[in-house]
Amino acid sequence: MDTSRGVYSFAPNLEHSLPAVVKVQALGRASVASDDGPKPIQGGSGVIIDAANGIIVTNHHVIDGGRNFTVDLPDGRFLDAELVGADEDTDIAVLRARGTGLTQVAQVDSDELRTGDLAFAVGYPFGLDQTLTMGVISGLNRTGRGDTIEDYIQTDAAVNMGNSGGPLLDSRGRLIGINTSILSGGMGGGNDGIAFAVPTRIMRFVVDQILAHGEVRRGQVGMVVGSLTAPRARELGLNIVRGAVVYDVRPGSAAERAGLKRSDVITSLQDRPMVNGGSVQASVGITTPGTQLPVTYLRDGKEGRTVLRVEDAPVHAVRLGSQEAIARGLTVRAGSDGVVVQVVEAGSLAASEGLKAGDIVTRINKASVRSLADFASAVDGQDRLHIVVERDGETMEFDLIR
Repeated sequence: MDTSRGVYSFAPNLEHSLPAVVKVQALGRASVASDDGPKPIQGGSGVIIDAANGIIVTNHHVIDGGRNFTVDLPDGRFLDAELVGADEDTDIAVLRARGTGLTQVAQVDSDELRTGDLAFAVGYPFGLDQTLTMGVISGLNRTGRGDTIEDYIQTDAAVNMGNSGGPLLDSRGRLIGINTSILSGGMGGGNDGIAFAVPTRIMRFVVDQILAHGEVRRGQVGMVVGSLTAPRARELGLNIVRGAVVYDVRPGSAAERAGLKRSDVITSLQDRPMVNGGSVQASVGITTPGTQLPVTYLRDGKEGRTVLRVEDAPVHAVRLGSQEAIARGLTVRAGSDGVVVQVVEAGSLAASEGLKAGDIVTRINKASVRSLADFASAVDGQDRLHIVVERDGETMEFDLIR
């Protein structure tokens, strides 16, 4: 109760967080025929989580394809921002903007949330100025797009185009998630009361990894899982449809050493109920190597328990084709002048270090690079890459360290 006005209001609890919600704009390449500078290609929202260092969290799909970035502050200022890193699997990106007088939001552990809690979405929908909407948490541990790294908060707070990357707040104005997607039955992509947010539990892991390494370093357990469906449950003689079916176990992997087998149904991991394959992917995907994960599973209708030890993911080998090679966020092609960078993956360490399309790779770790085969040989299995490129007649050097 706001006694001075005689009304009920959430303003006192929320207004201290609203200055931390910013508008994010991704800019593309400038037109050759124009001197107007880089052109806006897409936009969304973001939230400042560390005012002292200018750290802003938004969505990967908001910054994807951008070469430069700006953020508009609620007080009318705008700042240039640099991409620190991004993770497509969780749709999280981290920007850094330099400025004074910034405000940050407080965070709360999303594991403390309960269905029915009030939730407030803040952002810049449809090009409007900062907008606040209210709803409730409609569900937890939701997946919306398949068996990927998903463990969403579902809310009916109105989230629309432009809200992507903005914060989901609790009734005290604390950050509980990052708005990322909606389910819409309309042609215009409008709100139908079903929106998803990446919980702070996942956001914190991703942001910490990006700030520490420039990318997300995930562990692995060596198994392929999928969601338990009603037909599959009947095949296994089960009367449940919540869980993740183990479809494959790699020989010599952590999953094999833990005793897991094909057709096992994982119902709990790290003392968290596993609703489907996405729940397992989310739990493993935000776990560092060396972590012990208690597992509960069903085999032939009987419950079993074991422990998975998360292992380091192997260094990805280069994919070498006849026309191009792909490795470490770089797609290169053989050109008349040597090996030319065609694509730099948004959010990759290569992007954060400043490599760009058009760069001509001449040396990697002191080895001369004249062909795709040279590139593949120099990159494959290396934790540290010292890359020398030619750009606009100048020699530039970059270090990529996993």
